[in-house]
Amino acid sequence: MDTAAGQSPHPLHRCKTLHLVRHAQGFHNVEGEKNFEAYKSYDLFDANLTPLGWNQVDNLREHVKASGLSKKIELVIVSPLLRTMQTAVGVFGGEAYTDGINVPPLMNDNVGDSRRPAISSLNVPPFIAVELCREHLGVYPCDKRRNITDYRHMFPAIDFSLIENDDDILWKPDIREKNEEVAARGLKFLEWLWTRKEKEIAVVTHSGFLFHSLSAFGNDCHPNVKNEICTHFANCELRSMVIIDRGVIGSDESSTNYTGKIPYGRP
Repeated sequence: MDTAAGQSPHPLHRCKTLHLVRHAQGFHNVEGEKNFEAYKSYDLFDANLTPLGWNQVDNLREHVKASGLSKKIELVIVSPLLRTMQTAVGVFGGEAYTDGINVPPLMNDNVGDSRRPAISSLNVPPFIAVELCREHLGVYPCDKRRNITDYRHMFPAIDFSLIENDDDILWKPDIREKNEEVAARGLKFLEWLWTRKEKEIAVVTHSGFLFHSLSAFGNDCHPNVKNEICTHFANCELRSMVIIDRGVIGSDESSTNYTGKIPYGRP
């Protein structure tokens, strides 16, 4: 059989679908486009979304609903920075939080001067903050996170239990993480995903993390496919991709396979 076209079967239970999202426009994006040196300004510490960024969130939310993704996603993983968490809860969260709801909100009202009402966690998948999918670490204050204690007050229904340190010990003011280090962290993140049972996962993260993590893939594909995988993400862009467990990292068993045994005994 000719497999030159790049087609090959793979067991379904060895696959996951990732819906990768770059955060919406933040104030650091606006200032950095004017002057790249602005990224070094502490005025942009843990930058929040702009009004345009929130419009981008609203548009993506409508797309996620219209496409049916909102009913398929089993887990939302988010980088623990203000702009990514605002994007994640705005796109994949519930409706406006109202009195009488007996579950904590995903986001309290006016977080990050957003002028947004609180967002409910009712009837939505779990949200988990994971540091492995953070942006390039170091030097730029916009990529330094706040204390987890502060975030818990802002985003009560996001699970921060996988983050060990309240303070940001990963970000260094004078050392910028190398591109290859970001890529290695991305591969470690993908390996971690195989410890999760969920098959449809949204990941809300950053441009640099996505670009360097995905650049290692697609070299055995058609150039058009490589381009679809590895080009930079625009603000609030979503791309859905399937990842395959070729090395049996995960241990999931199929829920649909059937052995087809014939019972013992006389036919």
